[in-house]
Amino acid sequence: MRITDLALVDFRSHHDLVMRLEPGVTALVGPNGMGKTNIVEAVGYLASLRSHRVAADLPLVRQGAPHAMIRAKVVRAERAIQVGLEIKPTGANRAWLGRNQVKRLADVLGSVQAVIFAPEDLALVRGGPEGRRDFMDQLLVLRRPALLGPIRDYDKVLRQRGALLKSVGQLSSAARSAALDTLAVWNDKAAEFGAVITAERAALTQELSQHLAAIYPAFGPANERVTAEYQPVIDLTGTADQAAIRQVLSQQMAELLPKEIDRGVNLVGPHRDELVLTIHDRPARAYASHGEAWSLALALRLAGFELLKAMGQGDPILVLDDVFAELDTTRRDRLVKIALAAEQVWVTAAVDHDVPKALGGARYRVNAEGVHLEG
Repeated sequence: MRITDLALVDFRSHHDLVMRLEPGVTALVGPNGMGKTNIVEAVGYLASLRSHRVAADLPLVRQGAPHAMIRAKVVRAERAIQVGLEIKPTGANRAWLGRNQVKRLADVLGSVQAVIFAPEDLALVRGGPEGRRDFMDQLLVLRRPALLGPIRDYDKVLRQRGALLKSVGQLSSAARSAALDTLAVWNDKAAEFGAVITAERAALTQELSQHLAAIYPAFGPANERVTAEYQPVIDLTGTADQAAIRQVLSQQMAELLPKEIDRGVNLVGPHRDELVLTIHDRPARAYASHGEAWSLALALRLAGFELLKAMGQGDPILVLDDVFAELDTTRRDRLVKIALAAEQVWVTAAVDHDVPKALGGARYRVNAEGVHLEG
């Protein structure tokens, strides 16, 4: 998969940017703050309908503009398609495939697949479990866009159920009985959507862990063994299918309901699960050095790249945002080898010597004067 044409209108710092692109490597080089990462952020937004840098869409729209536009021509298996997104500071965004506006924004998911590695990804190893849960869910949606529905529905159910749990303890007996009946409906929905997410995450992690174990030695000591293990809050021993998981979730919610009402929070479900990363059987979050954490985070993203590639629908676009400056010569060379094997790679760097010469490809200069193709 590759993008052959990219146009940004009022996206972040770019008022009107048009780029023609070739297969292989595209390097964006220039001082920090000039908009390099804004360009690759747009590529990531096409793939996931979200930014890898901020949670809300408001910062994506250039100050004073009514909306931002991202347009791209994407080629996959020699078939070209036009994808367009309108991002609004408030209100619903819109999307197009070709000339036709789609009914749902999610209908454009899958048109672009991209994996982004950025310095912020150190938090995948060092940060809290919510970042690793989000990482799993991003991969799930990239692999199967239809899973965006259950993930979003589960989040909505959690908010509704959580609000109800907070109120139940303060109600009269009659009102409390009615609230508990309503809570039973939300319990069913939470178990239904939670079972889908739990089962999909468990299957994903098994594949991801195999890729991770194969990739990490390229960036860390060869004798270090790394693992990625999905640890749900419920006991999945002997429980593989969604129906069984749904039953376990329902039972756990029934057992913990008094505690949930007392605390006013949702205590059961995939929103409390963890992806545990280990190096030599020790939790990486607590014991990994800076170098180990950086290598593991990079290997985790590349494992996701390989997992998507293994679907047999072509390479996803690989984005390496300000990565090579953190790597020594050996790890640079190994990452270059991986990058050169991908169909399309985007690289950002502050200075020229942070882009290995072996990468070749096209180089764009990004500065106060704009974005210009060199040579």
